[in-house]
Amino acid sequence: MNSRIIPGEDLLFFDEIQSCPRAMMSLRYFYEEMPALHLISAGSLLDFAFRDIPVPVGRVQFLNMFPLSFPEFLLATGHQMLAEKILELPQKLSDTVHQSLLNQVRNYFFVGGMPECVDFFSKNGSFVKVFDIQLDLVNTFRADFSKYAPYSDKQCLNQVLTSLAKNVGRQIKYARLSTDFSIPTIKKAYDLLWQAQVIRKIPSASPSGLPLEVSASGKKFKTMLMDIGIMQQICGLPVDSEAFKTGLLDIHKGALAEQFVGQEMVAASGNDTLYYWSRDEKSSTSEVDYLISGRGNVIPLEVKSGVAGKLKSMHLLLNTFPQCPYGVVLSAAPYSTLSEQKLVFLPIYYAYQLGADPGLTMI
Repeated sequence: MNSRIIPGEDLLFFDEIQSCPRAMMSLRYFYEEMPALHLISAGSLLDFAFRDIPVPVGRVQFLNMFPLSFPEFLLATGHQMLAEKILELPQKLSDTVHQSLLNQVRNYFFVGGMPECVDFFSKNGSFVKVFDIQLDLVNTFRADFSKYAPYSDKQCLNQVLTSLAKNVGRQIKYARLSTDFSIPTIKKAYDLLWQAQVIRKIPSASPSGLPLEVSASGKKFKTMLMDIGIMQQICGLPVDSEAFKTGLLDIHKGALAEQFVGQEMVAASGNDTLYYWSRDEKSSTSEVDYLISGRGNVIPLEVKSGVAGKLKSMHLLLNTFPQCPYGVVLSAAPYSTLSEQKLVFLPIYYAYQLGADPGLTMI
């Protein structure tokens, strides 16, 4: 374990605390004997370290740290005006501002929100070095897998992480994540990645009422990764061709867009839990990408580039659950509403604002 005093601050920072479990016992001492000294403990796999360490009850505050959100990315890269625009009440922006924001969303798709990646991109504007940094981060994650022992098989963790990155936006079947390991072993690997917050689990739920967790399924779920830049790096996307595709939502068959929206809503709300809607019948399958709750209502979200007439699953949901006041379609199109169809078309760059206040698009 490393520790250091932050210059000019009454702050002691513990790094890699899981490598020195006895350090946790000292937290109570500092709290009781040196209350003026603020402590920060950080390190990968803290959840696993805490399994075998007594934590001082009432003396430790846990805070989740997320990758930089898109508004934070804009601020870090010198686009303060654009950041301010997307934190205002959604409205139809000028074509110039709208296109500028979409161009920045495209940059974020590939840079992501990991601080070192954003910092380098803000200073140099080079994707190539950013991809090298991302690769180093991914390799660090994989090297960290040795610390999961004896909880899970390292090779299984590697395979499951790669498969999950390539299946963002799709319902997860354990058997499809690896052909080399049994389902119980794969499930254990998945659960460990989830507990370590390398991935986020998105259960299917019913829009029939709140809270959504009451109807959440333990067997039907999707997954997203902690960061969109890490996701595309693990997938090995051919960035040279993907980055210049005309439609943002065409990149990786829309998976990056769905990852982006989920990641923004988690960062805005500070809540790890997302939900989606799925209905399987013999003749057809219907799915809406996300369900969120706001101002006492369940609001379905769809990440699409299509027009209203093609939103079959969204229309089915709104007709089946009339208590949902409206649906939101996140796309590259400008802001608009179709009151008669109970639809709000929201540009994808408003995803953070939607996560911060799900009721802001009321029609």
